[in-house]
Amino acid sequence: MTGLVIRALDDSSAHLFHTMPDPLALGERHRHTRYRPDWQRVALREGRVVARAAWWARPEDPEPLVINWLDVAEGEEEAGAALLRTAPWRTPELELDLPPGWRDDPRRRAAAGTGAAAARRAGYTPLVERFTYRWTPDRGLPERPGRLVFTAEPDDSVFYDLLCRIHSATLDAHARRAVERGGVDRAAREELDFFHWFPSPRDWWRLARTPAGEPVGIHIPARNPAGPCVGFIGVVPEHRGHGYAYDLLADCTRFLAGQGAHFIAAATDQGNFPMAAHFTAARYPVVRERVSYWADPAAGDGR
Repeated sequence: MTGLVIRALDDSSAHLFHTMPDPLALGERHRHTRYRPDWQRVALREGRVVARAAWWARPEDPEPLVINWLDVAEGEEEAGAALLRTAPWRTPELELDLPPGWRDDPRRRAAAGTGAAAARRAGYTPLVERFTYRWTPDRGLPERPGRLVFTAEPDDSVFYDLLCRIHSATLDAHARRAVERGGVDRAAREELDFFHWFPSPRDWWRLARTPAGEPVGIHIPARNPAGPCVGFIGVVPEHRGHGYAYDLLADCTRFLAGQGAHFIAAATDQGNFPMAAHFTAARYPVVRERVSYWADPAAGDGR
């Protein structure tokens, strides 16, 4: 740690963030992401940046929501950990963003390993590996199967009740973690809070029913600060096994395209094989991979 200097950035020093090599192509990944300079931090040794991290949320949020950019130079794992530990925010989630096929490239595999080691030293533990997707109009719109009826629903309690049913049996690692810590009520409340966090209109939320009026699930077309996205797809347990998640995804995609979306971002856990298959069927290509890490803010700084 001799000679290590950790500093936050501002408008005059923001250029330092982009002076590191970029084996994980994070600059390309985040070329449209807007970061507050004061939510970017670097670790320097003898004037050279050896670790960098960026925290992200809406510009108006008082604190960042997630760390979604972490780069650490080879052999500088402790510098990367110190960069995270000394931040003024104990952000619970960290995303290690990776190019597709990164394990097959020795340089990228090494860079990912260094970042992972720094995250662990700072008190973060792996939660789940995910695929991230990006639909664009040249892929074509997925066909609507026409089996369900989609409507707006202004009552949050309807979404809450359906979320409780959806999360009573789920493959999603984030929801399962919330259930373990506070039951389906906590998982549903956290999900609703996240839906309201999106800057997109509340009346975009959609409820899916059978033609007979029986609720099947929900989908949340949304915009986050980086652009249009699939906010959520969920089917209640009693209607699973019929491929209805594809119907929801197709309707969500067409809804956002109808709002003028030039791209739509999405993600799912790699272990959620049915949802991954639906994204493929709906013409969403995998553009990145992601390892999500979690640290309990109440557990200290990981030192």
